[in-house]
Order: sequence, then C-alpha cells, then structure tokens
Amino acid sequence: MFFSKEETTWSSATWSSAACRLIVNAASHPIEYAKVLIQIGHEPIAPYPSRTLFGRPALALPNVYKYIKYIKSVDGFTGCYRGLVPKLCSSTVSTMVYEKTAEYIRFKQGTRQVYSEEEDERAEKYIQDFIRALISTTVGIIVSHPLDVIAIRMMAQFVGGETKYIGLMQSLIEIYKENGIAGYFSGLMPRLIAGAAILTIVSSSTYVINKYIITDREMKGFTSSTMMFLAATVAYPFIVVSNCMAVNDCGLVAGMPPQMPIYGNWLDCWSHLSATNQLKRGSSLLWRYYTGPITVLNGKPFPISTANLYMKSVH
Repeated sequence: MFFSKEETTWSSATWSSAACRLIVNAASHPIEYAKVLIQIGHEPIAPYPSRTLFGRPALALPNVYKYIKYIKSVDGFTGCYRGLVPKLCSSTVSTMVYEKTAEYIRFKQGTRQVYSEEEDERAEKYIQDFIRALISTTVGIIVSHPLDVIAIRMMAQFVGGETKYIGLMQSLIEIYKENGIAGYFSGLMPRLIAGAAILTIVSSSTYVINKYIITDREMKGFTSSTMMFLAATVAYPFIVVSNCMAVNDCGLVAGMPPQMPIYGNWLDCWSHLSATNQLKRGSSLLWRYYTGPITVLNGKPFPISTANLYMKSVH
C-alpha cells in the first residue's frame, strides 16, 4: 500500500503527538489521579469555611496539590501512580487504532471540471478530513475504553482501600465477574459524546475562524489550541459522568452508597449530578469550593451527602 507525502507527514505527526502525550501523561499522572477521585466524588478532607475570590462566604476544598499530598501520606510515593500502566496502554491503543482506521478510510475522488473553484476543493477536503477524524476517534475510544475502565477502577480503589484491580488480566477477569461484558464499556456513551463534541467544536470553529476572521498566517496557528480549551470545557461534564459510570455498582466502595448512588444509566447520573451542581467537579484544581447542598448548624455551614439525597428521592 502506498501513501502520499501528505499522508506520511500526517501519520508521523500523529505518532509524534502520541509520544509526547505518553510522556506528559506519565509525568502528570498524580494530578490526573487526584482529579479522577474528585470527579467520582471522593473528598477525604472536609471542606472548611473560607471566602471566594469575590469575598463571598463559601466552603473551600483542598486544592489538587494538597489532595496529592494526602494520597502520598496514605499510599506513599508509588501510590500516586496507581492506574498509570492501563492509562498509558489505553492512550497507546487509542492512537494505534486511530492511525490504522484513518489509513483505511478513502474517499472517491470525483471528476472535476477545469473551472472548479479552489474554495470548493478546500471545503470538500475539510469535510473529508473531519469525517475521517470522527470515525477514527470513535473507533479508537471504543477499542481502548476497557483499559480506561481498568485505570479508573484501579484509582477508585483508593476510596475503600481495596485490591481487586491490580494487573491488566486480573482486572479484565474482575470486571467480567462484577458486570459481565457490559462492564468493559461502562461509561462509554458519555465518553464518545465528549470525544465527538471536542472534535466537532475544534474542527468547525478553527475552519470558520481561520477562513473568515483571522488573516494573519502566524495567528492562525493558535486558533486550534484556543478552541481546544473551549471544547474541553464544554465536554467536561460528559467526562465526569463517564468516570462515575465506570465505577458505579462495580463492587468497590467508591461506586456504592453512601459514596455514590447506584444509577440505572448514564442519563440518571447526569440528572443527579446536574441537580446537585456537581457536573463540573474537578474542573478547577487550584481554587475549589464545595457546591453541593449544605445545612447550617450553630451558624456554621456543613455539606450534605448528595448520595443520600438521591437515594431518598428515588424511594
């Protein structure tokens, strides 16, 4: 099979980007670890009275670095890298599948007239590249998702101190015991939506802005990264829901009441987190405030367990 110079360059860029992601993921894993625990609702350090940046009274939560320090005090330095191996494996598999899928997607080139416009060709190429990327991203997420589930459950074991998920093979067997085949794809749908949303927002907005708004060639290079930040913000709640569903009702303390309600599906999870203002938890790592329901005793605010509220509403 032969590929054009553009396709070879695109492939090399994809693998270079993947290698950089692996290095960054390994170095930043303690932060990601703490973030996952926050996303699934584990707050081992009680909130304390404080004030927001605008001077309003609030219940503050420890920032991510204090959270990591707490994890280290419990599990030691190596404990801060729980779940790293399946996470890196997931990233590698996702990149490989993306690459191979993209290689096999071909579009039939129609016969163009001499008078066909260059702008039409650019628009058609953009649509083709977008479809190729969307399909490749979707397949990559589906194939690598079981490894993501393993990584998240390994991290979630910190909540109850379990050791059910250790190696890759043992974890795959444990998932099947707890949830069957469906367990490998727990939380898949919101993750797919997040991936599609990010790709759509970044791709479409970059194309429109660079074509109609920005004329400076150097400035156009910053459009994609800026839109990526915006897209990640929009898709973030879906990642929170996905991670919650990956551990929900899996036999771990982290996925059971009172730590977490048992949800019927990811839409139930979304509804509950939305009602309790928890869809964005973990999005801010430095300035964190408790945003759930509170009660006031002796003039002091105290948080109320959202899991208990959900269970009461169900019954």
